Amino acid sequence: MSRGIMAQDKKQEFIEIRGARENNLRNVTLRIPKRQITVFTGVSGSGKSSLVFDTIATEAQRQLYENFSMMVRTFLPRYSQPDADAIRNLGMAIVVDQKRLGGGSHSTMGTITDTYTLLRQLFALIGEPFVGYANVFSFNEPIGMCPECNGIGRKLQPIVGKFYDPAKSLNEGALQGPIFDESIYPTSGYFDNDKKLADFTEEEMDLLLYGAEQKFEYDGMNRTYRGVITNFTRAYIERDLKTRSEKTQEKIRQYLTEGPCPACKGARLNKSVLSCRVNGRNIAELSSMEVGELIGVIKEIKDERAKEVVADLARRLQNLIDIGLEYLTLNRETDTLSGGEGQRVKLVKHLGSSLIDVMYIFDEPSVGLHPRDIHRLNELLQRLRDMGNTVLVVEHDPDVIQVADHIVDLGPHAGTQGGEIVYEGSYDGLLKADTVTGKFMKEAMPIKQEFRQAKEQLQLKKVNLHNLKDVSVDIPVGVLTLVTGVAGSGKSSLISEAFVAQFPDAIVVDQTAVSTNPRSNPATYTGIMDDVRNAFAKANKVNAGLFSFNSKGACENCNGLGVVYTDLSFFERVKSPCEVCGGKRFKDEVLDYKLDGKSIVDVLEMTVRQALAFFTIPEVTRILQTMHDVGLDYLTLGQPLDTLSGGECQRIKLVSELHKAGSIYVLDEPTTGLHKADTAQLLDVINNLVDSGNTVIVIEHNMDVVRNADWVIDLGPEGGSKGGQVLFAGTPADLRQARQSITSQYV
Repeated sequence: MSRGIMAQDKKQEFIEIRGARENNLRNVTLRIPKRQITVFTGVSGSGKSSLVFDTIATEAQRQLYENFSMMVRTFLPRYSQPDADAIRNLGMAIVVDQKRLGGGSHSTMGTITDTYTLLRQLFALIGEPFVGYANVFSFNEPIGMCPECNGIGRKLQPIVGKFYDPAKSLNEGALQGPIFDESIYPTSGYFDNDKKLADFTEEEMDLLLYGAEQKFEYDGMNRTYRGVITNFTRAYIERDLKTRSEKTQEKIRQYLTEGPCPACKGARLNKSVLSCRVNGRNIAELSSMEVGELIGVIKEIKDERAKEVVADLARRLQNLIDIGLEYLTLNRETDTLSGGEGQRVKLVKHLGSSLIDVMYIFDEPSVGLHPRDIHRLNELLQRLRDMGNTVLVVEHDPDVIQVADHIVDLGPHAGTQGGEIVYEGSYDGLLKADTVTGKFMKEAMPIKQEFRQAKEQLQLKKVNLHNLKDVSVDIPVGVLTLVTGVAGSGKSSLISEAFVAQFPDAIVVDQTAVSTNPRSNPATYTGIMDDVRNAFAKANKVNAGLFSFNSKGACENCNGLGVVYTDLSFFERVKSPCEVCGGKRFKDEVLDYKLDGKSIVDVLEMTVRQALAFFTIPEVTRILQTMHDVGLDYLTLGQPLDTLSGGECQRIKLVSELHKAGSIYVLDEPTTGLHKADTAQLLDVINNLVDSGNTVIVIEHNMDVVRNADWVIDLGPEGGSKGGQVLFAGTPADLRQARQSITSQYV
């Protein structure tokens, strides 16, 4: 008897949703069984995220935060009440999404899972010699961190020569680069401002570059002097560059060089802390071990004083192994983890919780997992359920859907043609259902019979990077190449790093998130909005800025947002449509200007399909056609990006790159967030790219995509130190016979 059936024998409780209308939902009403696994599936854009995250999760978080004091709530995220008639019987929600783990250089896999905390306790209890209590072993505490690198383990050094031109004087603009206030130096009175820097004495250059903070007076005002490098170091090195915006990081990194800290050799801790050992190893050495190796070392510790800590630590490490992360190390920085790895780390963190009757909400937890490892994920989801929790999962993977106690299929299609429940029930019932999901669950794409022949080879020779072991491999030109293998086997190291470094002209579409906000939409993100504005401006002989709700054309009452937020002091802000523009975002006079009888608002309300029939501008129609080809023809041009699903965002990003001129494309898991039906459409786009004369390299676990490749490179056999080898290179048909390959079992 299944767990789901047994649950039905008891008095079953339900989460009740009535009349949900967020985004494209059409008055959705349903009952979700509590303390069971419910999987929400359906084509990309059908409304899964709108129902699960924008409605259920948002309301659960909102109701929880209402129980905190007014003062505490001012520091918490604010959630508006979802558009629904009623939502009842919610529990406390823990959302495990695909957002990358941040935290900068001081956040590691060990710290975020609290595993490093247990490791610190272990050394405080039985480490020899005794150097202090648990806080001493933290690289985030002044008492424990290496004083040279402030616990980062790496030392960033400014490239001094990039900050000045020795052939110029201060008056001629000798200083260059990220100088905060160039006027400080010529006004300080410390230098001859007309003297070439090449003629400066050693003492003058030292003062200019490395001078300590000191006060001086200029034009009756007190000013502060710091040397150029001193100022730069204080702002961007001592305060951890990784905490700054991506734009700032990109700008500053050209002035930096990086290497292991010469004092701690990357260990992050000071000499005193590193002298403390357990069974001959210090805490940094244990943190640098892969989890699969570390658990064996921990279990060898027999000291009775640390019996409980050892047991708890081994249990945490086993959870990481169970979810397929045995190849990671505890000192791995969290911002270097992929979206899939980050999500699994979050999952492990919650497995150690003693909370029960919690509502766990997962956003495609199978992302980044090889088919071999899906069963591990399923076992963990079942463990959470069996602890007495409600588990809600948005998922496309058939193997995850199969373990659900209850399935909700949304559709029938995407966008305005979706937003309805087309099936509710068991897995067996889904297979019989007349829905897109039901149809594709019963089918698997066959291996294609004819393979393209390579024109030549792109060679990678003797690559030694991360876990890659002297790897040499040929990438065929003019065909579709799939790079696959278990998580951590070295796929990204080989292609996204080594290959791209050797072939920098390659167009890379990776997994970095689309920047989503209410002011960004498909038209602005793909770049067609500039052409649209210019077309309106030319037709009406006015400034193009009038046709932007982020510029001159914006409604002055709502500043182009279309909504107005009313701040009610300590209470939640109330969002309401702008009374002046009626939610249209533009000034009234802008709407009088027409392009072929349509206002700018009319154009932004067009679907991609409608816009294709309306526009004749070549650049616009080319991008619109690409959006159509990747299955996004139902989106409106003005739909805010923050309302799109993960799969839709992935394809929007793909569109923005596919229209570029290039001969080599690198796609990193492009099927992320895609339904099997959408995957078939994506394959058509990729094949068109190849047929147009391009070389396309795809990093992927999706077996439908693997079966349709011309050439497959399989890495492994495992992840981390047990991976980094090319196990197979050949056609998908030949891969089936490669018994040394784990992937061969699933093709």
